[in-house]
Amino acid sequence: MVGGANVDVSRPEFSRQFQKDFETLLKWRRDVRRFKSDPLPEGALEHLLHLADLAPSVGNSQPWRIVVVEAPENRAEVIASFEAENEEAAKHYDDDKAQLYRQLKLAGLKEAPVHLAIFSDDDPEQGYGLGRLTMHETLAYSTVSMVHTFWLAARAEGIGVGWVSILDPEVVAKVLQVDASWRLVAYLCVGFPEEEHIDPELERARWQSRSPLETRLFRR
Repeated sequence: MVGGANVDVSRPEFSRQFQKDFETLLKWRRDVRRFKSDPLPEGALEHLLHLADLAPSVGNSQPWRIVVVEAPENRAEVIASFEAENEEAAKHYDDDKAQLYRQLKLAGLKEAPVHLAIFSDDDPEQGYGLGRLTMHETLAYSTVSMVHTFWLAARAEGIGVGWVSILDPEVVAKVLQVDASWRLVAYLCVGFPEEEHIDPELERARWQSRSPLETRLFRR
């Protein structure tokens, strides 16, 4: 009942073709790291963000906080953080693996026309704490759900997304001057892909192949 009136909402019927297309979308969701510099069409980003905002969240708290990073000086500092952390990460590998690591393209920060910093509010008033008293991390999980929703919506429209995790969260938060209760969950590069692949880039680079589901499936 909405506003005192009965509302009859029929369950949508998804065609077999839609189901096949959805499976294809999941397979083509690849993490994009090579972007064209072309801007997104007017209104495209706002449309995708509104779709992402439909994602589920613990207690209906919607803890995600989205910062569109536009200022060149802010982007430059984020890129500097990535380069510093990327070099530090390379030192954790030995010999051939370190050499291969340095050959990997792990971000499209310089090319992507859109940068999104996605934070999760650690103590949102919305939701009144429902569902997160014993598992507070569900706030961050909810934000990740929003990110994945955004990702699928973008790929459905031919727009690529790359998740950059090789960053210092404290540096990014300081650069963007966000609230102290916000925690960085994802930094996304968004734009049209320079090339399309159905297989993960790390497989093509011979870093790591995907393993069968059976290796991660347990029954008790």
